[in-house]
Amino acid sequence: MKKIFYGLLVAIILLTIGTLFVLDLNKKNDDDKKDKQKLEKIKVAEVAHTVFYAPQYVAKGLGFFEEEGLDIELILTPGADKVSAAVLSGDVQIGFSGSEACIYVYNAGEKDYLKTFAQLTQKDGSFLVSREKIDNFKLEDLKGKSVIGGRKGGMPEMTFEWALRQNGIDPVSDLDIDTSIAFAAMQGAFMGGQGDFVTLFEPNALQVEKQGFGYVVASIGELGGVVPYTSYSARISYIESHPEVIEKFTRAIQKGLDYVHNHSDEEVADAMLEFFPDTSLNDLTDVVKRYRDVDAWPKTTNFSEESFYHLQEIMKASGELEDTVSYQDLIYQKD
Repeated sequence: MKKIFYGLLVAIILLTIGTLFVLDLNKKNDDDKKDKQKLEKIKVAEVAHTVFYAPQYVAKGLGFFEEEGLDIELILTPGADKVSAAVLSGDVQIGFSGSEACIYVYNAGEKDYLKTFAQLTQKDGSFLVSREKIDNFKLEDLKGKSVIGGRKGGMPEMTFEWALRQNGIDPVSDLDIDTSIAFAAMQGAFMGGQGDFVTLFEPNALQVEKQGFGYVVASIGELGGVVPYTSYSARISYIESHPEVIEKFTRAIQKGLDYVHNHSDEEVADAMLEFFPDTSLNDLTDVVKRYRDVDAWPKTTNFSEESFYHLQEIMKASGELEDTVSYQDLIYQKD
């Protein structure tokens, strides 16, 4: 009889504990939902998905946006022109792409044009990958070769061409640069046998190396110098009507930059691992180191007039820009 009594008692205790646990879990879920509902939803069109944007993924993964009261939805929108279109149409509130996009929109005569309010990277993030192993690579080794270079008018292609000219190489007559292949298809085209070289972002360049299809021989970022390479922008009307969102968003990105600069490669990789499920922690750590070594990430979201005008110098050299646009006209600065 005692055994039956104690058995029932234990069953009742376990049932009570289980019920309390479920109720507590439901309460936490309800609280999480309520907290989520309090956050302001912001859509961001990002031009590519790459480890190059590590501070952004760190900020999202570690909850820096939520700390600022924002719920950020990243929408992959390949091509800076398409990012600009998404922002101008109102499909998203914020665009993230090469800073040249704002210049193109401004020069097109758009009244409610885009202003840049924060930079995330300060150098080109692509690496030159060779099909053959080349020791002590020099840009002169590209003469007579074919290169998959990226979209004409895009920053990766323009920076590459500028670096070539700075080293006495004519991008038109000294080599063949293929600009017809879409950004997302460049890796596959190279692995399929097209081109002697290709410019790739990470983790794509490392994947090509790991699979034995090529070798990284140079950093385009090191060759191109400091520019506000990728940055966040929004329409003037949105910035003026939502200055607090811009400030909160910028603070979250700054937290991401601070984390990247104050933590190890592995810690940074681990903080954004969820955004790159097909890449191992070890590979991700290697890629973070590769970008850190070329000083890809700035210390602050602000960028100088000098770097902005260097960006336009690169654009002019590629024939994509005639007149220089004023820093004050396109860069949002809080009063």
